[in-house]
Parts: sequence; C-alpha cells; structure tokens
Amino acid sequence: MPKILIIRFSSIGDIVLTTPVFRCIKKQLSDAEVHLVTKKSFKIVTENNPYIDDFFYYEKDLDGLIEVLKKQEYDYVIDLHNNFRSNKIKRALKRKSFTINKLSVQKVLLTKLHINLMPHKHITTRSLETLAKIGVKDDGMGLDYFIPENDIVQLRDIPAAHQLGFVAIVIGANHFTKKLPVEKLKELCLKINYPILLLGGLPEQNAGNLVAEIDPIKIYNSCGKFNLNESADLIRKSKLVISNDTGLQYIACALKKPLLAIWGGTSPKLDVEPYYGSSFIHNNNQPIYENIVKNLWCQPCSKYGSKSCPLGHFNCMRKQDIEAIVLKVHSRLGLSS
Repeated sequence: MPKILIIRFSSIGDIVLTTPVFRCIKKQLSDAEVHLVTKKSFKIVTENNPYIDDFFYYEKDLDGLIEVLKKQEYDYVIDLHNNFRSNKIKRALKRKSFTINKLSVQKVLLTKLHINLMPHKHITTRSLETLAKIGVKDDGMGLDYFIPENDIVQLRDIPAAHQLGFVAIVIGANHFTKKLPVEKLKELCLKINYPILLLGGLPEQNAGNLVAEIDPIKIYNSCGKFNLNESADLIRKSKLVISNDTGLQYIACALKKPLLAIWGGTSPKLDVEPYYGSSFIHNNNQPIYENIVKNLWCQPCSKYGSKSCPLGHFNCMRKQDIEAIVLKVHSRLGLSS
C-alpha cells in the first residue's frame, strides 16, 4: 500500500486545480494512502475531500512540521508547490519525490517582456504528469469541490426574487488588477435581465453595496455573508457564473457550472484558464467564454495580480466589452437582449 504525501501550500484556486491528483491516485492505485500538506488557512478548501486520508497544516513552525512528517515514513512525495519550504520538506524526508515545473522563467518572460514561451499545457495537466512514474494518469473528470451538508444554503437565506434562479457574479479577488471596477460592474448588472447575486468576502462588501444600490430588488449583495463552502453552494445553485480570476472561478468549474471568465492583469496565457476536464461536455461544447480585451500588449502584467496597474491606465478591465458579455449571458440563459 503506497503512502503518498502531496505538498500544495496555497491558494484556494491553486489547491482546487490540484484536486484531480488526489482522486486519480486513490482510484488508480489500490489501497493508496494520500496525505496533504497545506496552510492551515486553507483547511476549509480541503477538509471535506474524501480522496485525502490525512492532513498536515503549516503555519509558522516548518521544522516542527517536518519532524511530524518524518514519522509517517512515506513512499513518495509529490511536490506541487515547488518553493523553498516544499524543497526543505523533501530534503528532510529523503523519499522518492516528483516535483512540478513551475515554469518560473517562462512566466517572467511573459509578464515582463511579453515573450510567450509557455507550453500551452494547463497547470492541472502538468500536476497530473508528475504522477506518471507511479502509474497514475489523468482520468479526464476535471476538478473536485466537496460541500458539507452543514454548509448547504437554504433558499430562505436568499431573497425571494432569487429563489427561482440567479446569475452569480464573483466580484472578489486578492489583487486589484484582477477585479472588474465598480463602474463596470454597475454597467454589467444594470444590463443583465435576470436576478443577480454578488459573491465575495468582507473586503468586497462595500463595493457590492455600491453595485446593489442601482437595483436592490434584482441585485443581492451576499459579499461577507457566507463562508467559502456556502459561497460554493450558491455557485452550485446558480444558472451561470461570471467571475474574475479567483478561487471561486475554479470552484465553478469543479461544480460544472457554465462560466464567463473575466481577465485583467493576469491571463489564461499563463496556462491557468478555467478547467473542466476532457470528459466534460457542456451545451454547445462551450462551457467557457474568455473575456479579454483584445490586442492589449501589456497583458498579462503579473502572474498573481498587483495592487495597481503598472502603466496607470488599467485598460485590461476598463475596456472590457460589457455589451458583449451581456449578450453571452442572455444567450446562455435563453433570454432576448
């Protein structure tokens, strides 16, 4: 029975993008035992995953964590983070290990010099390829996200106007250049002829209020009112999802929801586009619309996003074609514009 440690410290989206690794190991290696090391702040993302047998959480004491891991006597270590901390763990455990190529040089060339040498191979595919030497391959089933019963949102917890269906718009992200500006959100929400539920954390609550005030009946600001699993359940209940480049975008993919992905300072050119898996077939075979301002030479400017536009104009978001996005939404919902 192989005992396997997987390392992926962060973030929400990146952890969700690794979920096929856990599933494929458990389903393809008989009696495999799978453990995960991640940051404690991301416990909610992983703790309900039935393909993970045990969890170890990193906060500040890496040496203490390593001592605990040594006692586990792993057969293999799968490093899907590939940084100083994960490499220190591998050296200390002295076990056979397989490590993802982060393509750091290629990403710098793309974001700083706009020279695209990326392999056009999704990060999830590259994560799965680290398992090849232990006989595990991609099953084509895409991402996973598991919502516990206690985090299922009751219909009474959202407005009556949204109980028969709504469009979920994810307005949050960790960095400014990933967020559609409030004035563009207002324009988008005003033109969509369908109930809208805004999703995000407490930091997005004020922005959500500004957007919702243009039509408090049609637009419900749920930002800061639900935890991550509850927000995921609201995505599951939605008819369609519009999302910035953030964790809930990939959770929408895991839940097989139709998605309009909006990109600002980052880009799917970084091989992190929404991922459904090769076996998933959506209506019209088009689950994703990539909404990017065309012919914008400066995009992407960062692999993570940043606090401000390096050039000051923020054209990657300010020039988003809202009319085109609305047409896509109405087409998906079978509505006339």
